[in-house]
Amino acid sequence: MGNKRLTVREIARIAEVSVATVSRVSRGTGQVSPEMRERVLRVIDEYGYRPSQMGRALAQQKHGSVAIVFPGLAGPYFSELVQGFEAEAVAAGIGVHILVTHHRADSDGNVLDMASRVDGVAVHGDTVSTETMRRIAAEVPTVVLAGRPLDGVPAVRADNSAIGELTRHLLVDHGYRGLAFVGNPDGSPDVTERWEAFKAAHKAARVAVPRSPIRLGLQQSDGVLAAGELLDGRKPPRAVVCANDETALGMLIGALGRGLSVPGEVAITGFDDVPMASLVQPRLTTVRQPIRELGATTARLLISGLGNPGAVMDAVLTTEPVLRESCGCPRT
Repeated sequence: MGNKRLTVREIARIAEVSVATVSRVSRGTGQVSPEMRERVLRVIDEYGYRPSQMGRALAQQKHGSVAIVFPGLAGPYFSELVQGFEAEAVAAGIGVHILVTHHRADSDGNVLDMASRVDGVAVHGDTVSTETMRRIAAEVPTVVLAGRPLDGVPAVRADNSAIGELTRHLLVDHGYRGLAFVGNPDGSPDVTERWEAFKAAHKAARVAVPRSPIRLGLQQSDGVLAAGELLDGRKPPRAVVCANDETALGMLIGALGRGLSVPGEVAITGFDDVPMASLVQPRLTTVRQPIRELGATTARLLISGLGNPGAVMDAVLTTEPVLRESCGCPRT
């Protein structure tokens, strides 16, 4: 058929194999059974598939690998990001290094050292200093993941404004007052934008804005701590907007453990729409973001987009509120 526009994923689907297998067969490397190799080659020949020239060129650089830098790996959010990023890199025949900083004092030096051993780097927002980002970008192609573009360094991020839409739903559609926001904006572009959207929704609804967020982390244990801080007080909030689902799930555990009715006595919402959000009872109202696609888009931009005329500098992926029972909506 000679259709050179078919992607490696489409070839893998037609051949009923993984994208990694197609990549190994097309490059003539790795262990593949003779039967599977013949099947893939037959599909490649029929459809005229050719591997990405940019991906192949990057794979033939000094290192043949790229790196992705995170502040941590706890929770399903980072797992989904890694899977999306790795799938694109494997399809292009490129290795992936993962560096987790845990915000240690020597983080910037470790990332710079990593950058000298790979052909491109993706850095999760605010994981390293601005100056270090500039130094990395001066050495190798660089992309900011879940952050804003920086001095010519492109970025891939989700639209955090949907949390404002969700907050408006709580204030206007349900008529709740006394909302609390759980999440620490310091050092997190995503949480900062969600906090700002939360405040903007209050102003738009002409409702007094809470003075400050409950500054805790983004793990389930932080949500449990937030439940103690908020629900054991003299005037507990009527609804709690959490910066992510992990915190919201911890908040839900803390509320139910105190014998409180959710959403009857306190409504709870999150952000991400991780698989567990739709499995707990009551199901968690949240904002759905395409986490795996964030990682995949970052990898595609890093591998084939940088330096091309018209390359995307700020890719913003769409998000949307998902209304479930934890905010008071009926089950559908």
